[in-house]
Amino acid sequence: MTPDQTSYQQIQPSADFIRRDVMVPMRDGTKLYTVIMMKKGTANGPILLSRSPYDAHGAAQRIASQRLVDNLDVMDTEFANDGYIIVMQDIRGMHRSEGQYIMNRPIAGPLNTTGIDESTDAYDTIDWLVKNVPETNGKVGIIGSSYLGFTTLMAEINPHPALKAAVPESPMVDGWMGDDWFHNGAFRVSSLNYAVEQATNKGEGGGALALGAGDDYTRYLEAGSVADFAKANGIDQVPGVRKFLENPAYTDFWSLQAVDKWLAARPLTVPTMLEVGQWDQEDSYGAPAVYRALEPKDTHNDMVSLVIGPWRHSGANHTGWDLGAVRFSGDTALQWRTRYMKPFFDHYLKGAPDPHTPPVLTYATGIDKWEESPRWPMGTATPLYLDAGGSAGFARPASSDHDDYVSDPAHPVPFLPRPISMDDPQQWKPWLVHDQRFVTDRTDVALWKTRPLEKPVHIMGAPEVDLYAATTGTDSDWVVKLIDVYPNDQPEPADQGGKPSMAGYELPIGIEIFRGRYAKSFAKPEPLKPGQVVHYRWALPNVDHVFLPGHRIMVQVQSSLFPLYDRNPQTYVASIMYAKPGDYRKATQSIWHGGATASAVELPVVP
Repeated sequence: MTPDQTSYQQIQPSADFIRRDVMVPMRDGTKLYTVIMMKKGTANGPILLSRSPYDAHGAAQRIASQRLVDNLDVMDTEFANDGYIIVMQDIRGMHRSEGQYIMNRPIAGPLNTTGIDESTDAYDTIDWLVKNVPETNGKVGIIGSSYLGFTTLMAEINPHPALKAAVPESPMVDGWMGDDWFHNGAFRVSSLNYAVEQATNKGEGGGALALGAGDDYTRYLEAGSVADFAKANGIDQVPGVRKFLENPAYTDFWSLQAVDKWLAARPLTVPTMLEVGQWDQEDSYGAPAVYRALEPKDTHNDMVSLVIGPWRHSGANHTGWDLGAVRFSGDTALQWRTRYMKPFFDHYLKGAPDPHTPPVLTYATGIDKWEESPRWPMGTATPLYLDAGGSAGFARPASSDHDDYVSDPAHPVPFLPRPISMDDPQQWKPWLVHDQRFVTDRTDVALWKTRPLEKPVHIMGAPEVDLYAATTGTDSDWVVKLIDVYPNDQPEPADQGGKPSMAGYELPIGIEIFRGRYAKSFAKPEPLKPGQVVHYRWALPNVDHVFLPGHRIMVQVQSSLFPLYDRNPQTYVASIMYAKPGDYRKATQSIWHGGATASAVELPVVP
């Protein structure tokens, strides 16, 4: 009798590519699952490596096609068609790789005594590839976004000699200061689901919180504190969740994991092109932080470059025509990949002519064009002062005064219109460009704006918040938004293409939070003194933007951004993670302006 089951080889003789699935041994004997793909006939080809926690097998088989490019991400198309050998690997402990998974495994040292980390695994992988892939020319480039940006940077620590170039995209660098887990001390609630997914079944899925449909705003508000939510959902013992709950401050646990600090302590030997999206909703901090760490080592200004494009998180690897309601003058992601990124790799991996990669490449939103610069930031700090009557301007107000609002943790300000689903990509990916008019009329959102501009204001850098504020509570969060307010009679093109009107649109240029207990020290929080004016300084994300004539510049200040960030109870407790219902209390917030307490947003203005 003929059996009803048999094996089926999806890659047919007619396919235009070769695929090899191999287990690459590491120095401790652990083997990592690795997929090697190339066009048939490839010879003397460079290797383009990515190391991922997100399933190399699935990433290398998008659809059952006999064409190589159909089986790869769109970002790999130009490379695959030009003789590159595409290699994807599961990091240890994930999917088909052996070993134990540690989220953002620290470098070998005080937090990791095993002698094994993502740096050693990258070294061992590259060493095996150049010795066992006969089609290669022996040169390797590494690329990846988000977690893969982290593993890309790790490959540059004690790098293998065959590693010739790296492109870390939106890398996870410092999870407390401003990447995935916290921002200036405020916890990002969306981190919980990620930690559960990564820790469950080797990342194979099925680990996501089974929250069902509904409004995340209501769900997290009713749950109470982060610890209460974690316990109620049975995730309080998940390793990643425990790390969050047990380490709310910037102690050695977090500071010794900061990748920019690791790189600052080592020579710069690998040409590196750092990339981040201007509206990166997950990892806006990392790439500029690494740039600051590496740039002093770049004595000839030709080893490290920074790219800031008009994209969401990992948007550079997809199409870049638009983001939410905002449209651009072309496929900006494809432009960067073909005009700048691939020539960079071609030079170092294939011996192509030097493309003279600009030290800094940014996309000027507002006027829609790429700009090349010798350094970053380019702008000069120019304070935009808050003033009485909700006005803002570049002249410092003479007299000191304040505007007040009441912040109630029982009614926090939402970061998107409700209902909110942080798992919905249609909401999550473009949230940083969402029209802010949905909160403008709330009494717990204070705002100031300029008169219509008579001439353009061009900023290139990270705007700095210079805030003088007081609270009647003993702790507080402060959220500052820098917004481009479009004219209410904004002309529209004939074909809107389904996009909302930009007339009167309040486009966020930068949004960032600061947890008040860390005003003096990120490592040692302290209660605030009720009624005492405190001077706060922190940075908004890096941008290249032009506020056009007729537009207004707006600054909004509020004390919650929920449920993206956990609520501050506004009563000082040892750990906000474990705040109890009675700790959450209303507070009157005072934003001071003028005189000796002149609150402002310092704009990095260029002529």
